[in-house]
Amino acid sequence: MEFYHVLNRGVDKRNIFLDSQDYARFVHDMYEFNTLAPALHVGRHASNMVDIVSRPSEAPGKELVDIHGWCLMGNHYHLILSERIENGMSNFLRKLNVGYAKYFNKRYSRVGTLFQGRTKKVHICTDQHLLHILNYVHFNPLDLSNSNKDWRELKIADQNTALNHLLEYKWSSYKDYIGIKNFPSILTTTFFQEIFSQNYKAQVEKYLHDISIDDIQHLTLE
Repeated sequence: MEFYHVLNRGVDKRNIFLDSQDYARFVHDMYEFNTLAPALHVGRHASNMVDIVSRPSEAPGKELVDIHGWCLMGNHYHLILSERIENGMSNFLRKLNVGYAKYFNKRYSRVGTLFQGRTKKVHICTDQHLLHILNYVHFNPLDLSNSNKDWRELKIADQNTALNHLLEYKWSSYKDYIGIKNFPSILTTTFFQEIFSQNYKAQVEKYLHDISIDDIQHLTLE
């Protein structure tokens, strides 16, 4: 199985998520577009979802990719993907970016490119990178934490505050990994849960205590 860390951001670093409806719509699109079948109901506004339930039923088991982790920030997104079929990742990302951009431009009466260019993809090809990448993606919301925003410089001022911040942040796969149902239908947790012996929360606590991402800094796409 080949894993990729995927990132794209708004053109000129503009925000691509302006409110909770935009975040929810992108989550909806990650589910809706992860199929060989044409997407249905793509014009609806997904605003108060607990989970996603609207993929075309005529194409069960025809997913393009497995989504192993994700995080949405104001002006960019992170995904950890592996392909289920040949060219599945390229097809999924094309549908996701184009579909969300059409929604965004229609909602905000704008025209033109929403994303800054081709989606960046890094092949995760070492065990060290694989062990770090899920935490790295999940820790992105710490950028919004006043006390722990320097986590990229290996500084965690308050571990408990950091954990609470991650727990309160809705727009990532972190909650699903620690057993709190958020958006489980879009996510494949089996691989990383096996790596972390089904106790991801304890692993995160240890990681925050001994945080060290310097060895993979050049691979993080930021």
